[in-house]
Amino acid sequence: MQYELIIKPTAEKSLDKLPGSIRRRIVDTMKELRNNPRPVGVVKLTGDENLWRIRIGNYRVVYEIHDTRLMVLVLRVAHRKDVYRP
Repeated sequence: MQYELIIKPTAEKSLDKLPGSIRRRIVDTMKELRNNPRPVGVVKLTGDENLWRIRIGNYRVVYEIHDTRLMVLVLRVAHRKDVYRP
């Protein structure tokens, strides 16, 4: 049972601005979310029933899991100091 991985355009732009080695680590981790959207180390964010966060070094990926549609929607990719700012 594999989930579909969808990356919002704003998250894609943020990802494109990162240095190559960090970007590869983040992309590899996001690809793994297709097989297991709740891996070890993932944190459910408070305030919304569907938001999850995974840490990759100093960067964070914030995403939603839609189990009924088998979809993972990546909302934000940012440095830890900026990821929760609007």
